Amino acid sequence: MKNFSWQLPSKIYFGNGESKKVADRVNELGGSKVLLVTDRGLEQIGLPDQIKTMLLDASIEVEVFNEVKPDPTVEVVESGVKKAKDFGCDTLIGLGGGSSIDTAKAIGMMITNGGEVSDYWGNPPKNKPLPMIAIPTTAGTGSEVTFVTVIKDTKKKVKMGVGYSPQMAPDIALCDPELTVSAPSHITAFTGLDALTHAVEAYTNTKHDPVSDIFALKSIELIGKYLRLAVANGDNMEARYYMLLGNLLAGASFANKLLGIVHAITSPMGGYCDAPHGAVNAILLPHAMKFNYIGNPEKFADVAEAMGENVVGMTDLEAAQQSIIAVQQLSRDVNLPSGLSKVGVKEEDIEDICNAAMSNVNIAINPRKPGVEDLIAICKAAM
Repeated sequence: MKNFSWQLPSKIYFGNGESKKVADRVNELGGSKVLLVTDRGLEQIGLPDQIKTMLLDASIEVEVFNEVKPDPTVEVVESGVKKAKDFGCDTLIGLGGGSSIDTAKAIGMMITNGGEVSDYWGNPPKNKPLPMIAIPTTAGTGSEVTFVTVIKDTKKKVKMGVGYSPQMAPDIALCDPELTVSAPSHITAFTGLDALTHAVEAYTNTKHDPVSDIFALKSIELIGKYLRLAVANGDNMEARYYMLLGNLLAGASFANKLLGIVHAITSPMGGYCDAPHGAVNAILLPHAMKFNYIGNPEKFADVAEAMGENVVGMTDLEAAQQSIIAVQQLSRDVNLPSGLSKVGVKEEDIEDICNAAMSNVNIAINPRKPGVEDLIAICKAAM
């Protein structure tokens, strides 16, 4: 029975069709000039135009910034800041996956605080960012409710966790499962397993609080049940609904609890290669679980049960091992690449990556204390 604090600064609107009320949400924030931050892939299917039209019909001015790419860089943020200032926007909308939402977060922070993006690497901004609405189109990163934005510094070869403050959370998370239907099956798989990684690491690390644990465990249950269905048939609205909900719960959980060694590794790994973040997390996850489960077998046993494994009559250690098997089977079923080498990670970079990972904030709360040689072994096993 421990004391704890917990918060979720973002106001959440969740459900099919909620994105059609985007103008109401902008008005709720008092906005009149919106910068819509998105990517060219979504532009090709017309989604930003739909949002823009709804805003214009409500007499809200809109400009579109479409330069976002996977693993957004400092340069992309700086370009977005210039466009936002030139337009004089008073509200931001991040429309897309985690990259678009993270870029919008960073733009809002830089406009009200100034300096360089790297000034906020691990540091909270002094001033609250511009008002922001996050509209996720994938079920993976949880960025619509988290307290940090992840930006890649190509010169330093690192993905920086920028902000680290509840005021970095979007003011409104507008979560519409209908917007995730257009995500291709491989993106659905990668992002879904990314959300699972968030939930598993948040649930099993040493930074316990009961609210985050409830959210994480329910997230694991939903993803274990619905990810296969969403990958097999992207038009399955029940699967899309519960995958987006599972992602939201995972994001809310790790916003308060942080993560573990998978994310400690993938932070510098993202600076060395352009591998899809969700895929890299998912490939590493079962290998990290093999290392970690003896550090918190009761929690890993819960993971196995949440994923539908029959653990009746097993000891906690035996059930914990079933959690690894369950994750491996789910990864195979949704056709996750078999190893890090398949997504662009080079073995010659592993030692440098793991040395950098040892200074990551998630190392201290991992359920089993690792050394750099342990991280190297995990990465090599995942190659």
